[in-house]
Amino acid sequence: MHNMDDYDGEIDYMHQEDDWDRDLLLDPAWEKQQRKTFTAWCNSHLRKAGTQIENIEEDFRDGLKLMLLLEVISGERLAKPERGKMRVHKISNVNKALDFITGKGVKLVSIGAEEIVDGNAKMTLGMIWTIILRFAIQDISVEETSAKEGLLLWCQRKTAPYKNVNIQNFHISWKDGLGFCALIHRHRPELIDYGKLRKDDPMTNLNTAFDVAEKYLDIPKMLDAEDIVGTARPDEKAIMTYVSSFYHAFSGAQKAETAANRICKVLAVNQENEQLMEDYEKLATDLLEWIRRTIPWLENRLPENTMQAMQQKLEDFRDYRRLHKPPKVQEKCQLEINFNTLQTKLRLSNRPAFMPSEGKMVSDINNAWGNLEGAEKGYEEWLLNEIRRLERLDHLVEKFRQKAAIHEAWTAGKEDMLQKHDFETASLSEIKALLKKHEAFESDLAAHQDRVEQIAAIAQELNELDYYDSPSVNARCQRICDQWDALGALTQKRSEALQRTEKLLETIDQLYLEFAKRAAPFNNWMEGAMEDLQDTFIVHTIEEIQGLSTAHEQFKATLPDADKERQAILGIHNEIAKIVQTYHVNMAGTNPYTTINPQEINAKWDKVRQLVPQRDQALIEEHARQQNNERLRRQFANQANVIGPWIQNKMEEIGRISIEMHGTLEDQLTHLRQYEKSIVNYKPKINQLEGDHQLIQEALIFDNKHTNYTMEHIRVGWEQLLTTIARTINEIENQVLTRDAKGISQEQLNEYRASFNHFDRKRSGIMDAEDFKTCLISVGYNLGENEFSRIMSIVDPNRMGIVTFQAFIDFMSRETADTDTADQVMASFKVLAGDKNYILADELRRELPPDQAEYCIARMAPYTGPDGVPGALDYMSFSTALYGESDL
Repeated sequence: MHNMDDYDGEIDYMHQEDDWDRDLLLDPAWEKQQRKTFTAWCNSHLRKAGTQIENIEEDFRDGLKLMLLLEVISGERLAKPERGKMRVHKISNVNKALDFITGKGVKLVSIGAEEIVDGNAKMTLGMIWTIILRFAIQDISVEETSAKEGLLLWCQRKTAPYKNVNIQNFHISWKDGLGFCALIHRHRPELIDYGKLRKDDPMTNLNTAFDVAEKYLDIPKMLDAEDIVGTARPDEKAIMTYVSSFYHAFSGAQKAETAANRICKVLAVNQENEQLMEDYEKLATDLLEWIRRTIPWLENRLPENTMQAMQQKLEDFRDYRRLHKPPKVQEKCQLEINFNTLQTKLRLSNRPAFMPSEGKMVSDINNAWGNLEGAEKGYEEWLLNEIRRLERLDHLVEKFRQKAAIHEAWTAGKEDMLQKHDFETASLSEIKALLKKHEAFESDLAAHQDRVEQIAAIAQELNELDYYDSPSVNARCQRICDQWDALGALTQKRSEALQRTEKLLETIDQLYLEFAKRAAPFNNWMEGAMEDLQDTFIVHTIEEIQGLSTAHEQFKATLPDADKERQAILGIHNEIAKIVQTYHVNMAGTNPYTTINPQEINAKWDKVRQLVPQRDQALIEEHARQQNNERLRRQFANQANVIGPWIQNKMEEIGRISIEMHGTLEDQLTHLRQYEKSIVNYKPKINQLEGDHQLIQEALIFDNKHTNYTMEHIRVGWEQLLTTIARTINEIENQVLTRDAKGISQEQLNEYRASFNHFDRKRSGIMDAEDFKTCLISVGYNLGENEFSRIMSIVDPNRMGIVTFQAFIDFMSRETADTDTADQVMASFKVLAGDKNYILADELRRELPPDQAEYCIARMAPYTGPDGVPGALDYMSFSTALYGESDL
C-alpha cells in the first residue's frame, strides 16, 4: 500500500486536494457525479488507444486498462504488464501503475493495489482523481498561480466580460450553466448565441454547453444537466475535471491572450508617456506666455503725475507678488517635477529621452524666468522712489504757491507807487517825508529778497525732480523775477530823484521816521512768523519732529520781547498823535514815511497769536503719527528678525538632509513630507508679516533701522524653501521608481549614495563631469574619451555638464533592468498574426482592446513584403518605432 510517508520529499502540489476525503464519497449524489465524470474523462483518453471502460471500479481491477490509460496521458511506456488471470498478476499490474504515478511526484494517501483489485469504489475514484490532478490540472498556470487556483483564475478572467457570470468556486458557481456557456462563447462565439440564454433556465444552459462541447470541441459529456441542477452543491472534483477539459481545449487561445496582454502593456506605457508629454508642452506654453505678457508690464517705468496713481501701481505690484506670481512659481516647480518624472519613466521603460518643442526646454523656462526676475528686480524700489518724489513735489508745489502768493500780494501796486511824481509838487516837509518813506521801502524791499531767492530755488528743485507742470511754475517764477528786477530798477530811479531834492528838504518828522523804521522790520518779522507758522512740513522720524518742536518752543520764547517791541512801536505812534493834537499839526492823520499803521500791526500780532496754538496741535499730531510709525517698524522687525534666520536654518537643514539621508527611501520620504508639512504650517507667520509690511507701506515708511530684512528677502527665501523641499521629495520619489523598476536593494542604494556623496565634493547634490569620471574609475571602469562621452550623453542628455544622483543610479543599475524590448513586442505581434510577417486590422481588433487596437491600426505602415495581402500592416517597423529605433 502506498502511503504519504513513502514520499516525504516530493512536491505537495495542490496542498490538501491530494488527500482523498473518504467522508466526501458518502454523499451518493457526489459519488454518482464523480463516477460519470471520471469515466467520461478516462474514455476521452482511452479511445485514443481504441478501447474504453464501462464500470470504473470493475474495468481497472486487472490493472491492464489502468496502465494503458497512464501510457496515453503521459506519452511514456510503462513496464510490461502481467497477462495472467490470477490475483497476484492483477496486483502486480496495479502496483506498476501506482509506482509510475508515484514516480511523477504524486503522493498517494492510503491507496493500495489490493483495494483497486478488490473493486473498492472509493479507492478507485480517489486514484483516478489523483491522476486527473497530476496530468490535467497540476500544469495549469495563470500569472503566478497554478493548479486549482490557476484554473479558477483562468475561469474568472475568461468570464469577466459576462456580467451575469460570477465564478468563485468549482461547485455552485456553475449550477446555472452560464459559466460553461461563457467559456465557449469567449473562445468560439459562433457556437453559442449567448444573448438568448437566461439565468433562470439552467437545464437549457447546461445541455447547450455540454452538447456543443461534445460536438465541436471534442470534449465528451462528463455530466448530465440533471446531476448538477438536482444537487444543492455539485461535486467540486467533477466540475474541476470537466472545466480542465475546457482549459486544455482552449489552451492555444491562451497563448494569443498572453501575447495581446504584452502588447497592451507596452502600448499603455506609450500612451501614458505621450499624455505626459502633451501635458508638459501645454504647461510650458502657458507659463512662457504668462512670462511674455508680464515682463513688459514690469519693464514699464513711465511715472504717473499723482500720488494716487503711483500708489495704485504699488497696490497692483503687491497683488502680483502675493496673488499672481506664487501660483506661477508652483507651476514652474511642478513643470520641472513632471519633466524629471517623465524622463525617469522613459528610461525605466527603455524609451528614448523626451525632447520638448524648440524653446520649451527646462533651461528655456529657467532663462525666461530669469528674465522675469530681472525685470521685477528694482520695480518696487522704483515705485517707492517715485512716491517719495511725488510726495516731495506736492510739498514743494504747495510751498511755491504759498510764497509766490505772499510775494505777489506784497508787490501789488509797488510799481505804480515807485513811478509817482508826487515829490515834484510836495513841500519841503513832504519831500523829506517821501525820502524817509522811500528809505523804509528799500529796507522792506531788501527784506523780501530772501523770499524771491527761495521762490527761485523751489522752482529749480521742481525742475530737477521732473515736475509735470514745470512750464507753468517756470513762467510764474520768471514773472516774479522780472517784476523783482523792475522793482529794483524803479527803486533806484526814485531814490536818485529824491536825493536830488534832498538838499531842499530840511524838516523831517523824527517820530514818524522812527515809527516807520521800527514798524517795518517788526512787520516783516510778523509776516515771516506767520509764514513759518503756516509753513507745511514733512518728516520721517521722531527725531525730525522733535527738532521742529524744539524750534517752535524757541520761537514762542521770543514772543514776550516781540510784544515789548510792539508796545514800543505803538508808543511812538501815540507820541505822534499827542504831538499832532498838541501842536495842531495838519498831517491828515497819516504817516508820510510808511504805509504801516497800528491797526495792521495789531491785526498781524493777533494773527500770530492765533497761529501759535494751531502750530502746537499740528506738531502734536505729527509726533503721534511718528510714534505709531516707530511702533510699526519695531513690530515688523521683531517678526522679520525671527522668520529670516528660521528660513535660512531650514534651507541649511534641507541641504544636509538631501546629502546625509539615512534609512530606507520610504523612511526618507516620510521624514521629508513631515518636514514639508512643518514648513507649510509656518505660512501663517509669513502672512502675518505680509500684513505688517502692508501697514508700513500704507504709512509711507521707507526705512527701518531695527532690521536688515526686507519683505522681499523673506518672500524670496520662503519661495526658495518651498521649491527646495519639493525638489528633494521628487528626487527620492524618482529613486523609489528606479529601485522598484530595476530591483535595486536598499544596500545597493546606500552604496550608490555613499559613492555619490564621496565625489560630490561641493555637497551640492550634483557632480561635475570630472568628479563623475573619477567616480567611474574608482569603481573599475576603464574609460577612454569616446566611452566617457557616450556615458555622459546617457546621464546628461541636456548637456549641462552635471550628473544628478538620479541619473547616477539610473546608469549604475541600467544593465540589470528587466524591461520589454522591441524584439519581444515583435514576437508578440507575430503570435497574434499566426506566424505571418504582417497582421490584419481584424486580427488586431479581435485580440486587443478597442482603443489600443485602433492606436496600432492608425500608426502601422502598410506591409510591402512580397507575401502581403490587401490591408496587410507592418507590425515589425511599428514595434521598432515604439522604442525610438526608427520613425513611425
